[in-house]
Amino acid sequence: MAFFRPRVSREAEVRYHADQEVGRTFPQLLEKARAAEHAYREVAGAVELPTERLRAAGLEFDRTLTEALRAAEASRRATFGVKAYDDRIARRKGRATPEGARWTAEVDRLRTLREEHRITGIARLPRPVPSTVKS
Repeated sequence: MAFFRPRVSREAEVRYHADQEVGRTFPQLLEKARAAEHAYREVAGAVELPTERLRAAGLEFDRTLTEALRAAEASRRATFGVKAYDDRIARRKGRATPEGARWTAEVDRLRTLREEHRITGIARLPRPVPSTVKS
């Protein structure tokens, strides 16, 4: 007697199709992130600019970069294939393909850029010093 075993779960199929939809927006989100980076660099290069504007531009760049990163991660998962949602071996095989390696490199590049920007690029607002010390 043969037993039928489904190839992938229904949840994996749903997640796969959702990732395909999100992944389709990657080029537009990447272009938005580039525009936000350009605006941030213009603000950062200005002389005598308030810290609030620099911080706002830095946070906007971080937000758009995070959106682009999420879309790239979704594209990477979708590139690995529907089986990769349930099976780690299928994920490894998907990562080894040229397209999978390209998306993995893109995700790593965007993640590194975002973390570097979070560490050094977002201006910190000075905290007011209290006039009296409470004990």
